[in-house]
Amino acid sequence: MQKEANSVGLTATKTFTIPDKIHLESGIEFGPVQVAYETYGTLNENADNAILLLHALTGDAHAAGYHDEKDKKPGWWDDMVGPGKAFDTDKYFVISSNMLGGCSGTTGPCSINPDTGKPYGLSFPVITIEDAVKVQKRLVEFLGVKRLIVAGGSMGGMQALEWSISNADMVSAVIIIASTSRLSAQGIAFNAVGRNAILSDPNFNDGNYYDKEKQPEKGLAIARMVGHITYLCEESMHKKFGRRFQYSDRPNFDFNIDFQVESYLEHQGRTFVDRFDANSYLYITKAVDYFDLAQKHGSLKSAFEKTKARFLVISFTSDWLFPTSQSKEIVQALIKAGRDVSFCEIESPCGHDAFLLEFETQTKIVKSFLEKGEENV
Repeated sequence: MQKEANSVGLTATKTFTIPDKIHLESGIEFGPVQVAYETYGTLNENADNAILLLHALTGDAHAAGYHDEKDKKPGWWDDMVGPGKAFDTDKYFVISSNMLGGCSGTTGPCSINPDTGKPYGLSFPVITIEDAVKVQKRLVEFLGVKRLIVAGGSMGGMQALEWSISNADMVSAVIIIASTSRLSAQGIAFNAVGRNAILSDPNFNDGNYYDKEKQPEKGLAIARMVGHITYLCEESMHKKFGRRFQYSDRPNFDFNIDFQVESYLEHQGRTFVDRFDANSYLYITKAVDYFDLAQKHGSLKSAFEKTKARFLVISFTSDWLFPTSQSKEIVQALIKAGRDVSFCEIESPCGHDAFLLEFETQTKIVKSFLEKGEENV
């Protein structure tokens, strides 16, 4: 651990339990639910300086700082969270929680079902982005927050959009980064391939693999490899790897790893299985697929007429998973609904992953947006 001057330093993941049942969008009553979360900064007397950070597909509650002095890597958005950073912990009370259905402390398929004493597995109910937001709302109420800003990239942006609609009176500002109001058919297709890789793994065992010696590691690794391709773009893959061979300057003439890009994807898949649960991947990607604000509310304009917040929408030129056209669709609908919205497209060769990498440019934009809100208080 190398602590920066503007790092939040050592942090700890806490848990909060919702003792009663949550009414899920599917109609099922589900509970109790444990929520893993971290906080940085201090809630003010008016309880209105909170920012809720919403993570992407495989994220968790650990958004900033380090859990241990020996940690080599900080939280997933550490470059954006801390004193003087985009989400300034000297000014704001920043909250980050693990999503419902996850595998990093919040109740999900790998959690113990109190009725059976065994992991839920595929008996865990199918969830939606709306369900995740219901759980998050219970958390922020527990923390004493009365008004807040919501921010997220990718799937986190979907959650932020849902927050702005379902909890309009509570949300003062919304920051949407590299996200969409609905996944494209192509995006759903990539998720479907990933899920099928998991479901087809001979060790999947209908989701009941937690007490088995062999886990569905191959299927989960392939799902990660497929997903990771969508996070990059052709330009970034060419710069990183081109057509370079991994071990020599000529082909192996077999089916082992030949190219650097193959080695990279294999590494991504191999390391992913050490930190994520295959069942969680199934449930969370399905929640992403189901998210469609226009279908749910009749139109995007109708959806955003329910909101009362200011919006900042950021996209990236090389993001082909959630392209700028989808961000502009959100912006245009917000304008039609008469909402205050700012939009910025950032030039970047990093693909969809840019929201995690282009922190310097994002910091300037986010800070300016938040300062404008402070002036209007």
